[in-house]
Amino acid sequence: METIIQTTELVKAYRGRLAVDHLNLSIGKGEIYGFLGPNGAGKTTTIRMLLGLIAPTEGHIEIFGRDLRKERLDILRRVGSLVESPSYYGHLTAEQNLEAIRRILGTPKRRIAEVLDIVSLKGEENRPVKGFSLGMKQRLGIASALLNDPELLILDEPTNGLDPSGIQEIRSLIQSLPQRYGMTVLVSSHLLSEIEQMAGTVGIISQGSMICQDTIEGLRKRSAGEIRLRVSEPEEALEEALRRGWTGTRSDSELRLAELDDGKVALLVKALVERGHAVYRVEEWRRSLEDFFLQITEGKGTR
Repeated sequence: METIIQTTELVKAYRGRLAVDHLNLSIGKGEIYGFLGPNGAGKTTTIRMLLGLIAPTEGHIEIFGRDLRKERLDILRRVGSLVESPSYYGHLTAEQNLEAIRRILGTPKRRIAEVLDIVSLKGEENRPVKGFSLGMKQRLGIASALLNDPELLILDEPTNGLDPSGIQEIRSLIQSLPQRYGMTVLVSSHLLSEIEQMAGTVGIISQGSMICQDTIEGLRKRSAGEIRLRVSEPEEALEEALRRGWTGTRSDSELRLAELDDGKVALLVKALVERGHAVYRVEEWRRSLEDFFLQITEGKGTR
């Protein structure tokens, strides 16, 4: 897969404090990449470096296989972005706001109608933006980012502050972009539940450092749960399980074993009963991805 964004040992320091700490990002063509971390973890600082708004202290950024330091303007012509809150003129209509940006970008006038259609604001183009809901303003911000028909779209917390309906609208819009328009999307958030529903690959950042980068499916496997058995004589039961090659621990009268398939659970229960153990309860316990996220970021703090 072609790599669209590649950072190597990216660092941003402010007065000796590392806001981004040797960060290595790798984002493939056509992906929706979820950039996840607690508030203040370094996501927006990283995005500002990717957009050439601030210079790295150390490290290297390649976008479309080209050095951002050497070819910044050519690269950014192929990038659309929405960083933090969208800016707009409240007294102007949606169309007038987009026209002001279009003239700066030099894109065709027909592009205004196209992006309004993409973000489902067609029919609202003549309303003053000050009368828009927060979700509509956010969609207008994304429309602005799409005016130059970008190959890469970077969105910083696009669902922040929206109600459930607004979140669903933005999520559906983002999910449609790679398939319909061939875009690669980097979307940041502090909410794993949101990223889980739209991204294929996730990078988790804390204190400016990448602590996990994997597919959503890979994260689900890494957050796999365990089988819990409440038994008589738990110490001897655990020894029996370990002797048969299963890994686990004991907590009071409960065995906690690495997740097993149904066949192995049946074999273990059968073996324990044949050895004279009473098996009172067997249950599957599974961590949510939120639990996994909290566990791997626990103790890391935020910047």
